[in-house]
Amino acid sequence: MVIFQPSKMVCVGLNYHDHAKELGMNIPSTPVLFLKAPTSLNKNKGVIRLPSQSRRVDYEAELAIVIGKKCRNVPEKDVKKYVKGFTCLNDVTARDLQKKDGQWTRAKSFDTFCPIGPKVVSWKDFNPNNLKIQTFLNGKIKQDSNTNQFIFSVEEIVSFVSSVMTLLPGDIISTGTPAGIGPMKKGDIVEVRIEKIGSLVNSVR
Repeated sequence: MVIFQPSKMVCVGLNYHDHAKELGMNIPSTPVLFLKAPTSLNKNKGVIRLPSQSRRVDYEAELAIVIGKKCRNVPEKDVKKYVKGFTCLNDVTARDLQKKDGQWTRAKSFDTFCPIGPKVVSWKDFNPNNLKIQTFLNGKIKQDSNTNQFIFSVEEIVSFVSSVMTLLPGDIISTGTPAGIGPMKKGDIVEVRIEKIGSLVNSVR
């Protein structure tokens, strides 16, 4: 089992063309960043626990970047040198609280709200900007897209984030979710599946 111990988890909002179209939103000119608390980390086959404060909790399949070396102000052409690899992430979100608060910290940071895994795959094994990404809820497909729908590529994202903050080994950058987000309920099984990485499976309680 891979142990993730990031100093921070940086996420990109609205980074798929199909998701922006689904929401009727304009394409951002720069990546929209937010943070998830490291204490929200969860593991493959772990339990997502629904908080009493929320009435709607959604799945969001995402490709996660794992940083391998300390970096700051990295040019896009050098990003590959600082990335350890990639894995699956479910950016679990209390959708009603996200809308209520107007900022995303509470909605994104409940304990268990960041399942990640099952393994980290090196960049040399594939092109992260062209991978099939899917979500299955109780075996039924809900999200079905490809990272070629990215508004900002992996290289652009890492370069941009590193221009804002120093990235440390083990830090996680999550690259946004495609169209098809939706709610989960107690008893559900949610699977995030990414081509050439595998499946991240969690139960909901």
